[in-house]
Amino acid sequence: MSTIKSICVYCASGPGNDPVFLEAAKKFGRILGENGIRLVYGGGSVGLMGALAESVLDHGGAVTGVIPDFLVNREHMLLRVQERVITRDMHERKWVMFERADAFVALPGGIGTLEELVEQLTWAQLGRHKKPILILNVARFWDPLCVLLEQMEKLDFIRANLPVNLLVAEQVEEILPKLEEAARFVSDAERQMTPVAAKRM
Repeated sequence: MSTIKSICVYCASGPGNDPVFLEAAKKFGRILGENGIRLVYGGGSVGLMGALAESVLDHGGAVTGVIPDFLVNREHMLLRVQERVITRDMHERKWVMFERADAFVALPGGIGTLEELVEQLTWAQLGRHKKPILILNVARFWDPLCVLLEQMEKLDFIRANLPVNLLVAEQVEEILPKLEEAARFVSDAERQMTPVAAKRM
């Protein structure tokens, strides 16, 4: 049985134009901090990323920021975090975030957030790992993606033997219970990507 001790969160380096997005990031940060769950995130101090990490820290939590060297200044690396990892490129960043997380959550974001989420879904679909993956559908932000996934299933581009196991939470308070329930059925061995598989990704 797996226990969630750290969560990788993908989210925007901007705030979006609806205050509900920042509110959700701050609330989730508080929940992580108060529950002693480490945040693994993209390392920035601005937008939803910054609000999330600052909230975790303000509520006594631990944060690992992972950022490629070319984004250190652009995304204003947050210096308050307990652990900062500066990588050579985006690929190394995503791998470090994968290794240090027990589960993945996507808050609202742009192309980068979408790409990170879809890559984890792809790895899981192909059997590379079984860590839970969840989207926070605050203000119905992820509805278009859910519709697209349904369309892919309908047209047999997502086949029955290769399902996409994506959890969806409508409220911030639902995130941890959903992840913990999903993690109950995953052994520690199943959470890890084998070294051979990792080299091939």
